[in-house]
Amino acid sequence: MTPGIALPHLRRKTAFIGALAASLLLAVMPAWAYVAPASTPDEASLSNHNTYQNRDGETVHAPARSLSGKIPEGATARCRDGSWSFSRHRSGTCSRHGGVAEWL
Repeated sequence: MTPGIALPHLRRKTAFIGALAASLLLAVMPAWAYVAPASTPDEASLSNHNTYQNRDGETVHAPARSLSGKIPEGATARCRDGSWSFSRHRSGTCSRHGGVAEWL
């Protein structure tokens, strides 16, 4: 076998294996993966000013409706009841608001 012929084949095979490994890693990531903290919502544009402590001990704005009709700053999901969630984890998001209608 000529060394010049085997090298391109080996590069393609290595690239394929790398792409496959990356795809598998993304496929097995849990649905509750951490979401980086979002920016703070503008309180004046929200229907309530409630907060809760998430499982990491962080204070998070509770789901609220937008008074302006626009997506609030820092929202991560729209709940089925029309409120916006600021959750930092997928698990439990919009649980008392009909579930998630749309992830942002």
